[in-house]
Amino acid sequence: MAAFPGLCTLLDEIDKKIMVELKGGRVLVGYLRSIDQFANLVLHRTVERIHVDCRFGEIPLGVFIVRGDNVVLLGEFDEERDLSSKLVRVSKEEILEAQILEQKAKQEKEKTHHKALKERGFSYQLDTTHEDF
Repeated sequence: MAAFPGLCTLLDEIDKKIMVELKGGRVLVGYLRSIDQFANLVLHRTVERIHVDCRFGEIPLGVFIVRGDNVVLLGEFDEERDLSSKLVRVSKEEILEAQILEQKAKQEKEKTHHKALKERGFSYQLDTTHEDF
């Protein structure tokens, strides 16, 4: 389907495997089945891909609808490049455990940083209400 010159369109990506990064850092991989004028996406055979260091795991989600304003980055997924990467696939349970440990370490580092700033007379609101998946 021809579009206006210079117009960005995702119509050529329909039925191709894509990777989508969302606000908040979640990464989804799935087949693009539909898109509308607001860039809302319908993904089929979707998995959430979680990366921790050089490991990754996938959580199956099935059909997934993504609201367009949550998309940060979108691109075609290259299967060959994925297979040749140095990342190691691990089980869902293992990657979720590693993610929790990584988040706890990040929170501890942030608390230490906050404490050091407070000792030097600086103060800011520490956000303890936001938790990533």
